Amino acid sequence: MIISIIVAMDEKGGIGKGNRLPWHLSSDLKRFKSLTMGHHLIMGRKTFESIGKILTGRTMVVVTHNTGYHPEGCIVVNSIEDAIRKAINNQETEVFIIGGGEVFKQTINIANKIYLTNVHVDAKADVFFPKIDSSLWKLVWNEAPSRGEKDEYESDFKVLMRNN
Repeated sequence: MIISIIVAMDEKGGIGKGNRLPWHLSSDLKRFKSLTMGHHLIMGRKTFESIGKILTGRTMVVVTHNTGYHPEGCIVVNSIEDAIRKAINNQETEVFIIGGGEVFKQTINIANKIYLTNVHVDAKADVFFPKIDSSLWKLVWNEAPSRGEKDEYESDFKVLMRNN
């Protein structure tokens, strides 16, 4: 099973501000939906709550230490290992780690692939993605799409693969 991280970050590695995405990029949201449809999404509780709903067509796996937390329509687990085990048991081919900051820190060293959106702004974020060690990752795809009319900022899309 491929363990993929999917993340949008600003020029300083920022991924969130006030428990929300600090931008609106329609093109990135469409890419996210297209890539993750039909797959398991692993996220922390705060990320799930910031999304605020079940994303149709995907299996939402929420990692939390709160044993009384049971949002309807989600699989709730207490560790990243349990989340990955659930995906494997459900015969997943590619699982997507979607955040937040703490979950990214716990999974950056086990991920095989990173789907990265670089947002060309300093969003004054308060949550950051862990530093990507360029000796461990290679760029395998890069696209700089035209800024859509519903995109707040310019961005580019990349795919990185872990070096073997």
